[in-house]
Amino acid sequence: MNFVESGKILGARVEGIDLSQPLSDAQFEVLEQALGQYGVLSYPEQNLTSAQLCDFAARFGRLEVNVANAYQEPGLPQLMILSNKVDSDGKPLGLSDAGQDWHTDMSYSNMIAFTNVLYALEVPHRDGEPLGNTEFCNMHAAYEDLPEHLKATLDGMTITHDFAKFWDKMRLEKGSSRPPLSAAQRQAKPPVSHPVFLKHPITRKNVLYANPGYSMRINELPEEESDRVLAFLFEHQLQLKYQYRHRWSVGDVLMWDNMGTLHNAVADYRRDEHRYIKRCQVAATRYFGDVKA
Repeated sequence: MNFVESGKILGARVEGIDLSQPLSDAQFEVLEQALGQYGVLSYPEQNLTSAQLCDFAARFGRLEVNVANAYQEPGLPQLMILSNKVDSDGKPLGLSDAGQDWHTDMSYSNMIAFTNVLYALEVPHRDGEPLGNTEFCNMHAAYEDLPEHLKATLDGMTITHDFAKFWDKMRLEKGSSRPPLSAAQRQAKPPVSHPVFLKHPITRKNVLYANPGYSMRINELPEEESDRVLAFLFEHQLQLKYQYRHRWSVGDVLMWDNMGTLHNAVADYRRDEHRYIKRCQVAATRYFGDVKA
């Protein structure tokens, strides 16, 4: 197994490993540390069944069943389809606008996410270039560069995160196929609070745990001041110097550390330019117990 660094602020390619085979304990430990170090790992030229993808992802923690409860692989509700393809009746085969703005998955849950594992079966291209690439921002670096007075002020404070914020925003986007959340879905994912600064369980360093997709309010600040500080944090964390972009190829398995990064799926492809990706979300149960929410 060999790691080829991207040369950017995040990212490494993992060569010499077949993810269809179970990981040894030694392999897992190396990959876990690498995920904390590089933030994003790609495994090219994989050939996996859906069950093998789930088995690999589950090695890192409990697999999440998305609260939307839609576009799931038959018999594998923990595997979600991300796609703009439709069947012969025009019914969507997957969630077509998944992740199309900056966010951190599962910050809206009591048990936050450790990693996402995506497997590309179709990647759109135009003029020889891949479309629908995935962008990331480094939240270790974003924390380190914050003004010292702001680090001191926000230390120990918490942010409210709400699943409905991102879902409702995506529904307003042109061409979204998302239905409105039901009352039961909203009840299943009520707003939750997490620290503004999270100590990363692998690196043991602080990360900025805020994101434009789900973060609503700094609970310990007056609303107007909270809005101002969050606006600053969002602008700060999305600076180009913190960003890395993965260029997809068919057969790629891509995983990233949700505690140390933000991500955004670039929506630069048309409806007739097909993207089909399978996704597992992995809760951070390995580090924070096994809270069932």
